Amino acid sequence: MSVVAPVGDRALRLEVGKRTGKDLRAFYAGRGDRPLWIGADGRLLPAATVLLRQIETAELDGLKPKSLKPDDLEDALAGTRRGDIASLARAELSASKAYVRFVRALRQAPHAPMIYESEALAPVLPTAGAALQRAAAERSLVGYLQEMGWMHPFYAPLRAALGKPGYSAEQRRVLQLNLDRVRALPPIADGRWVMVDAASARLWMYEGSKLAGTMKVVVGKPETQTPAMAGFLRYAIVNPYWNLPDDLMPSRITEKVLANGPGYVSTSGYQVLASWADDAPVLDPAKVDWQAVAAGQQAVRARQLPGPGNFMGTVKFMFPNEQGIYLHDTPERDLLAKEIRFFSNGCVRLEAASRLGRWLLGKPLPRSKTPERRVELPVPVPIYITYLTAAPEGAAIRFRPDAYGRDALSAQMAVKLRR
Repeated sequence: MSVVAPVGDRALRLEVGKRTGKDLRAFYAGRGDRPLWIGADGRLLPAATVLLRQIETAELDGLKPKSLKPDDLEDALAGTRRGDIASLARAELSASKAYVRFVRALRQAPHAPMIYESEALAPVLPTAGAALQRAAAERSLVGYLQEMGWMHPFYAPLRAALGKPGYSAEQRRVLQLNLDRVRALPPIADGRWVMVDAASARLWMYEGSKLAGTMKVVVGKPETQTPAMAGFLRYAIVNPYWNLPDDLMPSRITEKVLANGPGYVSTSGYQVLASWADDAPVLDPAKVDWQAVAAGQQAVRARQLPGPGNFMGTVKFMFPNEQGIYLHDTPERDLLAKEIRFFSNGCVRLEAASRLGRWLLGKPLPRSKTPERRVELPVPVPIYITYLTAAPEGAAIRFRPDAYGRDALSAQMAVKLRR
């Protein structure tokens, strides 16, 4: 039986360097051809076995395991029992290639719809070198693989749950749907980022992988759902107006004016505008033909002036998007005390807007008597809005009601596809 030289031995490194293809060459050259999957004693590291098991169960990820060549990896790993340098080098490179295939396949796997302001917010497809460098930088390669650190932190716990017994068929279907949703989220990067889960009506603030704070939020009603989307928080508006959505204009303004007279506009803290243009003139409510507005023959806009009763509260946080969604303070504190918080027209109302502002800016929000004072964030902060009806909570998986009916809709689509 041959004696296995330690990883530092020149022979093993030379063999790895000789066998390395061009896609992995830069990674191994950068580490002097030192193996990643073979230990200093010349034995296979446990991480390689963990990788093989994940690939063999890739159907949990919606992938076809055979496409990831698990048999090739298993044969290469088994060959290390011979203890010769050639077998060790083959196993090393087979594991690296299999790992890269798996990472890239998961990043390319179908995921639930998500509106991205920029492709920079979506999960990226790493090069082979980048994927391996990220793994090599970890203190524990086994831990990194078990936690599937190239995915969002929620992914591995949901996947693990899907692979365990004890869940009903319906729960397993919901777990799979939420894995699809989490695949739309990128892995954790350095810096600050915000996540909002509409299903639990909650917001989290993160600094890298460290939780910096959380709070309740109010999200969209089932008929005005908060969409799954990602953007960059770029600035705050202190002392904001509330620009009434066009669909609220009849009930909030037009009908009230017809019933109470044009004086209702000013006494209720509103202004009427000719349009939503930045330079739109403020109209005299007494000179507006409100019958024509009610009949749809004339269009006007309305905004609520800043103040204690303003629907936006004291501040709103903007991540510009075509859907008109943003985060904002709210005077309706009673809604935040409810367990079920689906009451907005799509935007996200905050339990602690000033705390979020202080965290985003690194200092308290400025006070201002001027309406619509814009305050730029020091750096744009990514925000992800998702919808998780199953999510990790401690060591367990928490299932939540499908308030938006998205799980049910997916089930209906699946039935149609089977017909």
